[in-house]
Amino acid sequence: MSEHVDVPEDHPRYESLLTRHRIEAGVDRGITSRQGLIAQGRGEAFDYLLGERTTESADEAERVAAAHLLLADHAVLSVNGNVAALAPEETVTLAEATGADIEVNLFNRTAERMQAIVDHLREHGATEVKGLAADARIPGLSHERGKVDADGIHDADVVLVPLEDGDRAEALAAMGKTELVVDLNPGSRSARTATVPIVDNIVRALPNMTAHARELADIDEATLREVVEDFDAERALDDAEREIRSGSFE
Repeated sequence: MSEHVDVPEDHPRYESLLTRHRIEAGVDRGITSRQGLIAQGRGEAFDYLLGERTTESADEAERVAAAHLLLADHAVLSVNGNVAALAPEETVTLAEATGADIEVNLFNRTAERMQAIVDHLREHGATEVKGLAADARIPGLSHERGKVDADGIHDADVVLVPLEDGDRAEALAAMGKTELVVDLNPGSRSARTATVPIVDNIVRALPNMTAHARELADIDEATLREVVEDFDAERALDDAEREIRSGSFE
């Protein structure tokens, strides 16, 4: 995905500024909510502290997440407005590499926003996008994020939950689902609830997961299960916190 920004590519903050522009463009298109601007700023602050790079522990988590997606009976990639604005093509590519479904799930849900995001994902190659039916609910969630498709998130055994989404992460965990959470804040409820917390920027995490999925595609099931079982979520979170405290940013 490329958009024109009046910043030269050799600018030291080019990638960050491009990301901000994508969120702004998403708001203009009705894809991203205004609250998404705040969420983006919060995530960007943590990314800065991590040195705006994928750490070794995050890359390991991304590999484990790819293994979970490949092993799943029914995997679903959940998409909100920020993900749709930042990484629509990357989401579609990961879904294709793993056989996962894509489902739009929003807190600030309107019929117009839902349709705009579905159309946006289709423009970037998705053939089927769930979320419009909303014929099931996540138990314990009274707000709009509780609305899901019966043959999508509600039925899934593995769900990729991108970006901060603590209450839904807790509710999905209570349903017994395997949660793969991409969240730059290692102290968030989402990360702490996750089966696999991925402390990385979504624009790096999704392509990394796709690369790992392609690498693991021909691996036998027993080896994939070893990859999954050897992962330590608490250690991954501790490593991320250590990276932040180390001051690896410039």
